[in-house]
Order: sequence, then C-alpha cells, then structure tokens
Amino acid sequence: MTTHFTLLTRETAGFCDLHDLTGDVEACVDESGVSDGLVVVSVPGSTASVTTIEFESGALADLADAIRRLAPEGIPYAHDARWGDGNGFSHVRAALLGPSCTLPIHGGQLVRGPWQQVLLADFDNGPRTRRIAVQVMGD
Repeated sequence: MTTHFTLLTRETAGFCDLHDLTGDVEACVDESGVSDGLVVVSVPGSTASVTTIEFESGALADLADAIRRLAPEGIPYAHDARWGDGNGFSHVRAALLGPSCTLPIHGGQLVRGPWQQVLLADFDNGPRTRRIAVQVMGD
C-alpha cells in the first residue's frame, strides 16, 4: 500500500467562489505512482466544500443559485447571533455539500466522467487562503 499526501492552496473570494481542482488532483495521482486505489480531496474548515460537477458556466451558475436558495444570505442565523461574524449562511452551505470527495484510481488514472471535474466551493463571507488536502492511497 502506497500513500501520497499533498497540500494545495487556493486564494478564494468567498460567497460561492468556485475553483476547478481537477488538474491538480490528477497531478497528485501521477506523482503518487499509485495504479489502483483511491484519492480523497478534502478542505479543512467549516465554510468550504469539495464535490464534483461539470465545470462549465451554466452548471456552475445553477449550483450557486441552488445553494443561495437553500441557505440564503441576509436572513437570521443562530450562528451569527452567537458569534457576530455574519457567516452563518456559509457554514450551512458547506455542511450541505460536505468537506470532501473520494474518487477511484484505476490504471494510474483518476476515474471520472468526461465532464466531471473536482470542485472547491468557498462559501465564507470574504477572501481566504484555502488549504486542500489530497491523499492518494493504493497499490
């Protein structure tokens, strides 16, 4: 069993800022030398998420619109009442999508659909430097 860990960074703007991580994740798989296994992509923190989507403007706009409808800005959140930081919506949005995504590796390649990319979504209420953990495991 081989494991390979990489920590990526992205400068984000928050408020549904979406980033394509696919090329970086594929590079991590290549660097690992793993032929068959799994890759876990995770963002530490509670106001961002990692998932997959077709990374094209229509699908990205649809996702952002859906997230804004599910957890809108500008309404009362108990988190904001307690902490006063105004980002209650971002915690709810991140919890809905989750912090990580796991994908298979076969023949040294990330197994994904032709229009399926790995997505980082930053929901916080301002810019951040996001760390993204990429753990490759397998033979």
